[in-house]
Amino acid sequence: MITVTTNAAKQVLNLLAEQGTEGSLLRIGVQGGGCSGLEYILALDDQITPEDQIVESNGVKVLVDNESAPYLSGSILDFSNDLSNSGFTFTNPNASRSCGCGKSFCG
Repeated sequence: MITVTTNAAKQVLNLLAEQGTEGSLLRIGVQGGGCSGLEYILALDDQITPEDQIVESNGVKVLVDNESAPYLSGSILDFSNDLSNSGFTFTNPNASRSCGCGKSFCG
């Protein structure tokens, strides 16, 4: 469903360790909003609901709710630490259009 690159996994695991929440999972979702209609949601979460799918990629457990899953299927989460573009980025094969900041898309 979702692939977390090595760089993104390192960053997530570092965040979990810094916050002392090593047992938490990475929640990835989609909600209405942003420049292009839908925006990505990233959060650390320790609550698993019956509507969640759990995927593990590069040592990171990812939660995706059933409503977000079709929009995120086949996506890649990466992390860049470049001077011009630092942060998490998505490569989403389901996005017909993305905004310039990469935080939102049209499905």
